[in-house]
Amino acid sequence: MTVLCLSVFIAGRAFDAWIDRTDLPLTLTETSSEVLDRHGLLLRAYPVEDGLWRLAVRPDQVDADFLAMLLRYEDKRFYDHAGVDPLALIRAAGQALGSGRAVSGGSTLTMQVARLLEDGTTGRWAGKLRQMRVALALERRLSKRQILTLYLTHAPYGGAVEGIRAAALGWFGKEPARLTPAEAALLVALPQSPERRRPDRFPEAAAQARDRVLARMQRQGLLSADQAEAARRTPLPHRLAALPQLAPHLADHVTAARPGLRRLQLTVDRQTQAQMQQLLTDAARQGGPDLSAALIAADHQTGEVLAMVGSPDYSATARRGFVDMTRAIRSPGSTLKPLVYGLAFDQGLAHPETLIHDGPVNFAGYAPQNFDGAFRGDIRLREALQQSLNIPVVKLTQELGPARLLGALRAGGAEAQLPGGGAPGLALALGGVGVSLADLVQLYAGLAAGGQGPGLQVLQGETSAAPARLMSPEAAWHLGDILRGLPVPPGARAGSIAYKTGTSYGHRDAWAIGWDGRHVIGIWMGRADGTPVPGIFGGDLAAPVLFEAFGRLKPALEPLPPPPPATLIVSAAELPPPLRRFRPRDAAFAADAAAPELIFPPQGARLALAGGELTLKLRGGTAPFLVLANGAPVLSGARSREISLPSPGAGFSSLVVVDGAGRSDRVDLRID
Repeated sequence: MTVLCLSVFIAGRAFDAWIDRTDLPLTLTETSSEVLDRHGLLLRAYPVEDGLWRLAVRPDQVDADFLAMLLRYEDKRFYDHAGVDPLALIRAAGQALGSGRAVSGGSTLTMQVARLLEDGTTGRWAGKLRQMRVALALERRLSKRQILTLYLTHAPYGGAVEGIRAAALGWFGKEPARLTPAEAALLVALPQSPERRRPDRFPEAAAQARDRVLARMQRQGLLSADQAEAARRTPLPHRLAALPQLAPHLADHVTAARPGLRRLQLTVDRQTQAQMQQLLTDAARQGGPDLSAALIAADHQTGEVLAMVGSPDYSATARRGFVDMTRAIRSPGSTLKPLVYGLAFDQGLAHPETLIHDGPVNFAGYAPQNFDGAFRGDIRLREALQQSLNIPVVKLTQELGPARLLGALRAGGAEAQLPGGGAPGLALALGGVGVSLADLVQLYAGLAAGGQGPGLQVLQGETSAAPARLMSPEAAWHLGDILRGLPVPPGARAGSIAYKTGTSYGHRDAWAIGWDGRHVIGIWMGRADGTPVPGIFGGDLAAPVLFEAFGRLKPALEPLPPPPPATLIVSAAELPPPLRRFRPRDAAFAADAAAPELIFPPQGARLALAGGELTLKLRGGTAPFLVLANGAPVLSGARSREISLPSPGAGFSSLVVVDGAGRSDRVDLRID
């Protein structure tokens, strides 16, 4: 007896040592890179190197009833055995001897994990013994939860699909967190013979396998008779669908910029993204087989991008769907005109009610024309912007200086590119510069947010640097008030959205960009290769898509904000004399020695006034002088070049002095 016990002990020690020496296969298998929406829902996944769709998963992400079915059907003593279930092996051997063939395999889930990790077979004794050894070793080194996770990650479900998440998404278009009894039973049965039980190719075999699982679950009391019968009557899926491919261009961009990261969570909302992709697909289909389109929707208060569509169809060859048109450099047409007007308001050069003459002009050989070739004579700036006239905006650009306009573009977050890399000219205001849709949406987000908005961001947890202030809140409000008065597409509600359209030279690009009290949306339409699309206009093609996009974004638009307290809201007759009519210079922009210059306080000064008066010192200019503080006139008719006025109040302020000839200078300062 002693010898027998000693022999058993030695054999046991030898067996333990044999198990401990087992070379385990890799358990940290590569899983697909995933791009998720703001709620953690899958937008897009990428196959692993061997072309398989294998998504990372945890047991708590899987339907509890499916897990119960799986364990009852495949390994009901999973939590009790050490990797091999002797009772199951004895049962399988007895069934084989009695029937002369293999009826059940006796494999535990751990043994199946061993086979999946080594890509081994189950039919030969050598393979079975190897699985047992690996299973016993796995149980010593991993927890039951880890082993179950490996099975849920690697189980085959037909085609290039591995794991329960890819299977649920491919066969049922849903995550595995909530499965019906019919769905759960099919997913329990498929891994046993994933190709011969594929419901899209062998529906009878798939139905029989599923129904066997349902029958056993009914016998074991996991399902009622009614539940099992209802599941048997449920139709099988007819195809293995591709995994979600939402925001594909954006997903490509963020994953390429962050190689090695397996999960990236965006600010995008999946439902909004899907709706916007469908909207552009429908709009492009109506425009012809080679028309492309792009869209960006963002929250201009937080900077979060809620949808970004680079093309109507990522895989469409004729439309060049692989080209991300949110980043393509194109001519913005008239969409830059609001920026010119806003800068002019901010600099004290003009007011929305200021009259400007729309007539023939010539700037050193450059003679811009309106789109229809007609002239309107004297017209208010408000109406000139609403009608998108070219001559008034070029006059304003002449006064501002093209370099200042280009600087404002770049400071506001646009990577503006000049044709040939030359110096900016007056044509800049009419679209003579290259920008992207992302650039324009960033600029318009700044206008919508009161002159300075946050940087647009697409990744959760990452913030972009805020662009510089474009203009004062008062000037930005005036723009919104003007642009909300544009005519709207048929069926749209007037006054609900401040927006601007644009059409580039040669009808290559159609634009529409607008905002309400919370969101900004930009639309581009055209051909990705840059060839003209005869007859397209932003107002006809892109504007209806813009209004439809706002309708799909939310059930009700949010009102535009009220005017800031210092906003000057008066008629043309009530304006200070220098602002009643715009007086352009005849020569091309250059530093004018006769223009007024604020020599005190200097630009960027910080003054401690303690509620006292602020003294301004001027040089040059022609009296009388008008002084505006934060966009509102505070003194008019001044003739002295040393002016005292009440403090504008603590905080940041902008001061503008306009002389009798309509020339101006500005400084920004902080008052403590």
